[in-house]
Amino acid sequence: MSETCPKCGLPKDICACEIIAKEQTKIMIKLEKKRFGKFMTVISGIDTKQIDLKEIVKKMKTELACGGTIKNNTLELQGDHRKKAKEILVKLGFAPETIEVS
Repeated sequence: MSETCPKCGLPKDICACEIIAKEQTKIMIKLEKKRFGKFMTVISGIDTKQIDLKEIVKKMKTELACGGTIKNNTLELQGDHRKKAKEILVKLGFAPETIEVS
């Protein structure tokens, strides 16, 4: 028998919790200047309880060919990738209206 989702009670293969969470999150993408004058694209606002940040940062680092990490429930990518990061998040299932780029 397949496992059930603790949130909705449906089997894991038809669970829609992550899809609903992706549509409802308010995501901020901004550029920050770090040490030695390096720029970092910082993505915050993703709900860590329902969405796996490790999987998202792994896909983004591969697509953007850059380094990155997760710190304090935010994604940090090396370089200025604000526009491309929004496109990738939309491909991953996030609603474009909920993503704000500054």
